[in-house]
Amino acid sequence: MGRILSISNQKGGVGKTTTAINLGASLASAERKTLLVDIDPQGNAGSGLGVPTRDLEKTIYDVLLGDAEASEVICKSDLKFLDVLPANRNLAGAEVELVSLKNREYRLKEALKKVRNKYEFILIDCPPALSLLTVNALVASDAVLIPLQCEYFALEGISELVNTVELVKQSLNPHLELEGVLLTMFDARISISHQVAEEARKHFQDRVFDTVIPRNVRLSECPSFGKPIVLYDLRSKGSEAYLSLAREIQKRSRAA
Repeated sequence: MGRILSISNQKGGVGKTTTAINLGASLASAERKTLLVDIDPQGNAGSGLGVPTRDLEKTIYDVLLGDAEASEVICKSDLKFLDVLPANRNLAGAEVELVSLKNREYRLKEALKKVRNKYEFILIDCPPALSLLTVNALVASDAVLIPLQCEYFALEGISELVNTVELVKQSLNPHLELEGVLLTMFDARISISHQVAEEARKHFQDRVFDTVIPRNVRLSECPSFGKPIVLYDLRSKGSEAYLSLAREIQKRSRAA
């Protein structure tokens, strides 16, 4: 049965979608059958892998509303072992429409049950908000991966997300765990990067991944080409970092 990880942070611009795309691609490069689920109305996880999200007849929106099965909507990527369950701007309306539906917090969990056995890993790219879509992702997940950018104010929003994770664990998903905190956008030349990393390790201790994602121009470029970093520039520092993260994730999953 596939391990389901939500990649979540209510703050935008922290490297959340970049992590979802490139961790998924790195796991697929290791021949781990992986599904990337985009539950962010911006739809960037799909477009970052070359999926023409604007032209799709059905997306995760239709799955959540019960108008399609996940298996009908899943798309192939350029990597043999990586599939995508895409989103587009239609998903923005789901927030309102889900409110009146029965078991509204469990819609994604129920949808993924039918495809979970086909994958070793399922990664969910959450929207940058503590919304009903994010709650759906947390309810469906085994654990949460929190990208934390190494910049000023970065730690302030983390406590709110951790509180939400605890609330979901208490009331909706008692098995939900913190997979880890991933330091992103690290610039070794800037003291604030080192300060944030030090504070994160002091607070979260061994839950902070050993792998640190650096600021890297190639990582910024690859989404515009619809490619993950392992296909765009395999030898870049960004690619090496996400391949290292994939090894850590696999190691933690074996130990779980």
